[in-house]
Amino acid sequence: MRGPEPERSRQPFSAMELRTHPVLARVLPFATYIVFLVADSVRPDELGGGWLYALQVAAVAALLAWLWPAYEELRGGPRPTGRDWLLGLAVGAIVFALWINLDFGWAQVGSGRGVAGELAANDRHVGLLLRLLGAVLVVPVMEELFWRSFLMRWLENREFRAVDPRSVSWRAVSITSVVFGAEHHLWLAGIVAGLAYGWLYRHTGSIWTVILAHALTNLLLEVWVHRTGSWQFL
Repeated sequence: MRGPEPERSRQPFSAMELRTHPVLARVLPFATYIVFLVADSVRPDELGGGWLYALQVAAVAALLAWLWPAYEELRGGPRPTGRDWLLGLAVGAIVFALWINLDFGWAQVGSGRGVAGELAANDRHVGLLLRLLGAVLVVPVMEELFWRSFLMRWLENREFRAVDPRSVSWRAVSITSVVFGAEHHLWLAGIVAGLAYGWLYRHTGSIWTVILAHALTNLLLEVWVHRTGSWQFL
């Protein structure tokens, strides 16, 4: 009789497995974004950071495009109604209004300007264009895929793709919002934004309405910061 076969070592993910792996596809763009933030935090002040922000936006956008086959919630799912789209716009505008009024000293950690704010302040035209590309077109898609579509539903069930967003508990919404707030130097504003986006996702069941709300918040914030010079909000 033959003895038991030796266990086969786990092979690395193939390119196709990675492109379609539900968790990795939602975590990898976000993790890449965070790596660039860490790189910016340790960058010597004498080195300009504009190139770093451009690379950050390009890398995350490229990953989102490459991993597109894994994002079934962007290709299908409940179709938002006209009322849903209007609600998304309303939530985005309300979050912006709250964000610029929740900058209490005790509700901040560190400085929010970073490389993107430095870039925008030093070159208003090129900086604004890069910020709009990143903050309005790339970041909302990347963050909502990670925070709401993945993490919020994953807290309910490890098989998160089977979870209807309209059935997600407020426990999952709250936990996700607190961690989302910790990602931002204006942590209280971040928590409020997370709660608003989480509620919108539960209410409409569509990640697109949340992406729209997030994109509008960022657009209004970018324009307002450039007009007022309040770079601390970036």
